Amino acid sequence: MERRPWSICRQSAGPPLATAGSMSIRAVLDRVFSAVDASGPRPVLAIGNGDPTASACFRPPPEAEEAVVAALRSRKHNGYSPSVGVLPARRAIAEYLSRDLPYQLSPDDIYLTAGCCQAIDVMISVLAQPGSNILLPKPGFPLYESRTMFSNLEARHFNLIPDRGWEADLESVEALADENTVAMVIVNPSNPCGSVYSHDHLAKIAETARKLGIIIIADEVYDHLAFGNKPFIPMGIFADMVPVITVGSISKRWLVPGWRLGWIAMCDLNCILKEAKVDKSIESYINITNDPATFIQGAVPQIIANTKEDYFMKILNLLRNSADLCYSKIKEARGITCPHKPEGSMFVMVKRFSTNKLQIKCSLFPSFKFSIIIQFMISVVQAKLDLSCLDGIQDDLDFCCMLAKEESVIVLPGSALGMKDWIRITFAMDIPTLENALERITSFCQRHDKLEA
Repeated sequence: MERRPWSICRQSAGPPLATAGSMSIRAVLDRVFSAVDASGPRPVLAIGNGDPTASACFRPPPEAEEAVVAALRSRKHNGYSPSVGVLPARRAIAEYLSRDLPYQLSPDDIYLTAGCCQAIDVMISVLAQPGSNILLPKPGFPLYESRTMFSNLEARHFNLIPDRGWEADLESVEALADENTVAMVIVNPSNPCGSVYSHDHLAKIAETARKLGIIIIADEVYDHLAFGNKPFIPMGIFADMVPVITVGSISKRWLVPGWRLGWIAMCDLNCILKEAKVDKSIESYINITNDPATFIQGAVPQIIANTKEDYFMKILNLLRNSADLCYSKIKEARGITCPHKPEGSMFVMVKRFSTNKLQIKCSLFPSFKFSIIIQFMISVVQAKLDLSCLDGIQDDLDFCCMLAKEESVIVLPGSALGMKDWIRITFAMDIPTLENALERITSFCQRHDKLEA
């Protein structure tokens, strides 16, 4: 008897899901890892991902761990939570965020999410409408790009200007926005630029958004990770001018990315978001998604209340010292320059200048023409490759795969971040391991240097 074909929708394996999934950092790193010679004599040194917790110097505060243990042992947090999150946790986060605002947020303004990534997912999904678009910074965090693509929301990119400390190009924002623009995204402190926006620049962003009639999504997952001359200032202080939706988490400041506790905060002094029923849309969406673990929610009030300021200062000093070391090494390098020290979120951008035939040849990364990025817990170096100086290498992915094969070192291709022919290196790890990895990269570049070939 003839059998009918199985009725399985094959579209799930194709666009837009496949395209969005292939843009993820994890997918790209998996491809790079696959190039490692498993029979090689040396251990694999992974300096491409963004999790600093493998290093002993980047540990969460003991108060946070004790709060989680106490929440578990209380046996009060073993059941389901309300979809918006448990009230004590929402109250604690509202009070925490309100410390830096000229007004008080209420627990009803807070929605708990499974990390900041889910907060991004929720907001993109809630705002996506047929024919609508959203303004994203370039360079920026790639999850925004993949989520907008998956939600059939058009992404329009405004530039961040390196010569102005990576400030947003507000003229391009005005040129890109139209009646179908639903929001603009601001990441401050910046991933991946390492910049911290001044009060004046944030005010100009708010004024531009008010003029255009668009809301601001303020990604502040790196809040308070500012170690330069500029303090962290939340976008929410301008909520009297423009509606602001802040997304954040405990992942970065408390060094617990695996605990997956984030939030959405509505800074809506003029009730514009409420009148548009954005709050109801958020509630409807999170009703059909997963919640953060209830025992982590139960621990949040004590995590926030008990963590000592000394801990935060220690982390800032670690980041500052790493940034200073990176900056000093770049100054010693021939053919590259770092126009600004990083100010926060653990990134610093470095550009090339022409001094001789070999555009980039430095003690850390010979034959590069580039940018460095120190990312928060990722503490990242991102460099643009001068492929004209590297023999037999076609692009950034080719570079990373060959490096993995020959040196057992894993770095992230910049194309995963929308920055073709750049690479990103994580340096939030113990110094001996980092130095070993950099020596291998140096050997690789010398071996493939066309002038040496």
